[in-house]
Amino acid sequence: MNGPTPPVRIAFDIGGTFTDFVLRGAGNDGMRFRKVPSTPDDPSRAVLSGLSDLLGETGVEGEDVDAILHATTVATNAIIERKGPRTAFVTTRGFRDIIVMGRQKRYDTFDVYLTKPAPLVDRKDVFEVDERIDVHGETVKPVDRASVENVVDAIADGGYESAAVAFIHAYADGRHEREARDAIAARLPDVPVSLSSEISPKMREFERFSTTLANAYVKPVVDRYLGKLEGALKERGIESDLFIMQSNAGLVPPELARDMPVRIVESGPAAGVMMCGVVGREEGRRDLLTFDMGGTTAKLGAIEGGEPAVMATFEVAMINCRPGSGIPLNVPAVELLEIGAGGGSVARTELGVIVVGPESAGADPGPVCYGQGGAEPTVTDANLVLGYLNPDYFNGGAMSLDRAAAEEGIRRAIAGPLGLSVGEAAWGIHAVANVNMERAMRVVSVERGRDPRGYTLVSFGGAGPVHGTRIARSLGIPEIIVPYGAGVGSAVGLLEADNRIDAALTRVVRIRPDAAADIAAVYEELETRVRADLARLGGAGAPRWSRYAYMRYVGQGYERKVDLPGGPIDGDYPGKVGEAFVESYLRNFGFTDPDAGIEVIDWCLVATVPGDRDAPCRFEGVGETGGSGSAVVGARRAWFPELDGFAECDVVDRYRLREGDTFEGPAIVEERESTTVVLPGDAVTVGPSGHMAIRVGYEE
Repeated sequence: MNGPTPPVRIAFDIGGTFTDFVLRGAGNDGMRFRKVPSTPDDPSRAVLSGLSDLLGETGVEGEDVDAILHATTVATNAIIERKGPRTAFVTTRGFRDIIVMGRQKRYDTFDVYLTKPAPLVDRKDVFEVDERIDVHGETVKPVDRASVENVVDAIADGGYESAAVAFIHAYADGRHEREARDAIAARLPDVPVSLSSEISPKMREFERFSTTLANAYVKPVVDRYLGKLEGALKERGIESDLFIMQSNAGLVPPELARDMPVRIVESGPAAGVMMCGVVGREEGRRDLLTFDMGGTTAKLGAIEGGEPAVMATFEVAMINCRPGSGIPLNVPAVELLEIGAGGGSVARTELGVIVVGPESAGADPGPVCYGQGGAEPTVTDANLVLGYLNPDYFNGGAMSLDRAAAEEGIRRAIAGPLGLSVGEAAWGIHAVANVNMERAMRVVSVERGRDPRGYTLVSFGGAGPVHGTRIARSLGIPEIIVPYGAGVGSAVGLLEADNRIDAALTRVVRIRPDAAADIAAVYEELETRVRADLARLGGAGAPRWSRYAYMRYVGQGYERKVDLPGGPIDGDYPGKVGEAFVESYLRNFGFTDPDAGIEVIDWCLVATVPGDRDAPCRFEGVGETGGSGSAVVGARRAWFPELDGFAECDVVDRYRLREGDTFEGPAIVEERESTTVVLPGDAVTVGPSGHMAIRVGYEE
């Protein structure tokens, strides 16, 4: 007797160059992959194209799909490219320049040409209201109705599509912000209003202002995008539940994503880190560095103890990977660093040296070798000339690459001006791209207290496995894992994500024996907020609750994250909170101060609703479904400096590999969505799930 039919779930991740799809649960209980070029002018066109291919291949009808899971960079791109609508920012009189001034500290003290990121709105778009609430939430000056009406007039006359309201100390009490919102809504019901007391009820006005403004800035963009996406899915006959990946690696329905779009700014990269966590568990590795390189950007992250590292705040559009140089967002996010380094990154010469990125050829026109009008050489062009890519099997043969055009593009832009051969110039482009990504990986690892020699690197994305082995060598990382389906890794990660709701607020509480009532009141307020959002998840199951806080010794200027115990908040609970802080502080700094008071600044509550993982996670193409015979299907000349330039190496068909298979480099492993370069001296072993573990610098 056949068992119950596994649910069919489709996950897709829209990137700057390609849109990746994974379908799970169709007939063979495995996963099917698809990668199609993105359509930046209308992302839904790529979605419909990929879905049609995938459903046609598997024979699944639109009405048979149980859920659609989606990761997107639409909010990120709107912020980075400044493509949001005209947005008004409303604040307390006297604080108009907070978003311009930012923090006093310079991210690079000695850079006399220091560049700060421009605010999302101009100063003329910032309006002031006469009002004031103090740090304790008490009214110092009531809202002046005349000043509010003047602001509403200005918003109406200026044709603003969105508005952000962020008053001083609104984290302590948001009633003045709500008054302003009601006044705007009464006159301009079509203008969405974001309140800092709802988006980021935390102290430190610059970060709170910045987060609220970013939410308002991307809100119309995300709303239009999701509306068009939902329409495209219905056009294909898919009316199943749609869930969007958040920056914290949790899923939410479109309604919540529309309300707080700032939560989905790191949507796609977070899904990739989730995939790495699953791969780590399957391979028995708990401490991982993650490297995701696509066509437009490279994303780097970390997993410790088997769980993705989650930060309370992060920055968008950082300059040279320097902390403090980007736009801060006060929302929980998987720890990631994103740089403009991808297969489409454009190479050029400046002052006699090769420079790569951050500009990208993207999907349109794309690299020179795509034959779509691209004129500037890219990293993909260099990798093709170096022999790493198969021009007849790029994206499984769905695209054919023009090597001669790539060579001519590199000769004209790089080799000729610098007096190099085309091979040397191509290697220079590849090497410079590696250095850019190595620098970013050092930020994620060494500069954040992680010794890369004790970590395994998970390399994925369409271009990640081409570059990951050299980055690992340069940092002393002893092992690399290239997951099966690496080219669509972020889409795979979506299938492993849970529904997750976070809430946080600032309430400064001294940890004393009599603090239980204050702590209980804080978590009661947080739980009320979280349950309101949980109700909008529909038929989700029972949540799993967790608490954490940002704590410090009294008098310190900054806090550290501390996981708090569960259970009832009774008379013993403050003591447990204090013990958790002392243990965390001792573990990280090696000492404690028993005479100093302890206080909590920010309190956080998380509700996680486990997703559906009943369907097996076998990969189509592994084990009994793979090919037969030798996995080595040919040979190709490729560039290996260790072998003094171009040298013959084996070409391995990944779909013919079996559990336990081993081989040594130099070799090139081909699959439909990605290519892995195995360096001379490295050794590969295939695990039970089809993942390749590469031992770096292998010696007998």
